[in-house]
This record gives sequence, structure tokens and C-alpha cells, in this order.
Amino acid sequence: MKVGLEKLENHEGVAVRALLDSRATGLFMDTTFVQEKGFKIEKLKKPLLVKNVDGTVNAGGAIMHQIECNMFFKRHVERARIDICNLGKTEVILGMPWLAAHNPEIDWEKGEVKMTYCLSIYGRKKQEEKKKEVKKMEKNENEETLKKVVPKRFWKWKRMFGKKESEKMLVQKT
Repeated sequence: MKVGLEKLENHEGVAVRALLDSRATGLFMDTTFVQEKGFKIEKLKKPLLVKNVDGTVNAGGAIMHQIECNMFFKRHVERARIDICNLGKTEVILGMPWLAAHNPEIDWEKGEVKMTYCLSIYGRKKQEEKKKEVKKMEKNENEETLKKVVPKRFWKWKRMFGKKESEKMLVQKT
């Protein structure tokens, strides 16, 4: 599948063909591709051993570096850390951690990938706005209910009648 990668330091975009691989244990980018495209690399604190699909140790050795970038697929946007290793002709592999996190809908016959279970950045913003609206409505409803239930002379202590405060355990002093 085609994804866009954005370098964080200069916001330059790079189109890439990514392979979805449910047997891969992470997100990987080919060493040569990283060098050709000029991604800024970060050294890992601890090297990671790399094994190929057939169980043999990768000829490129342990993973020593990774990149951080923004990844775009259709309306989906995310910040990604991708380990760098020798992948041969494959530029990027999105493995099981990515697949499990996003649970994409894949139509193998049509060769289509849909992010139906993972909100795009735009969907997240709308969802956050709705949550704020609901909280605001709940607060207004609570205010109205409070005014109906609590006598006016106690309104100056109205925060004590809130849901959170009312659920606190009173400490008995002896």
C-alpha cells in the first residue's frame, strides 16, 4: 500500500510502498531507502537482533537506528517510530504492532485497505469536540438539577454537591 512519510525536521514528504506483514514484529524501513531519502536517524540505546522470515539472522546485522516521522494514509495521520534494517527491495514494512493498533479492513480481492476502525486526525478532532460539548451539556444539566434540588441558601457550596465530590468518603474524626 502507498503511504506518505513526512520528515519532522523539514516537513518534506516522501511517498513509499509499504508492505503489510502480520509476521513482522515491528515497523521497519530499509537502510538504503533511508540513506537515499535523507531521513534523520536516531541511535537506539540497545541494538535489536533481526531475523528474516526464514529464521536466519539478517545479513545487515542488528538494528542500531530508527527514524521518527509522520505517516499518512488516506485521511489517517500518525507519528511513527520505524526501525532501520536491510529489507532488500522492500522499502517499509508495517508489522503486527501497527496492524493490531489500527485493525485495518483489507479487501484482498480488490487490493484495498480501509482504516474503518481507526479515526483519522480529523475524526479525532471531531470526537474531542463532541466530548467537550457533552461535558458542557452535562455541566449545564447538573447546574439546573442542582438549582431544583438544593435550597438556594446552600448554592454557595454547590461544588460540594457535584458528582465527584459526593462520591468521596467522609473521614470520621474521633
